[in-house]
Amino acid sequence: MARLKLKLQLYCDDEVAMGPGKADLLEAIGREGSISAAGRALGMSYRRAWLLVDQMNRCFRKPLVETRPGGGKAAGASLTAEGEAALSAYRTLSARLAGDTQCTAFEDLESAIRARPRPRPRE
Repeated sequence: MARLKLKLQLYCDDEVAMGPGKADLLEAIGREGSISAAGRALGMSYRRAWLLVDQMNRCFRKPLVETRPGGGKAAGASLTAEGEAALSAYRTLSARLAGDTQCTAFEDLESAIRARPRPRPRE
């Protein structure tokens, strides 16, 4: 049986404003309370996580993540109301698209796909 995997990406000009990895990063920031801890939880460097946050904040009309610089308990990052709304809308749309496979086009493709790929020819 074929498996359908959709990768929803929203673009701002030529930049990916939101995709599955950025949605995961937003969730991790909300859970961990900092960009560095979110990056660690997802196995990415602080720099990579920060660059992704910066890209999202530049692409959306209002920032999705706000940072609180400094040290101690007051420092960190959190999702703005817009960030929470964007994450929720993205997850809802992704789930809707992934669940909407009951159509003739998908059934046609599914019936045309083999259960397993043919072996590669020997060279």
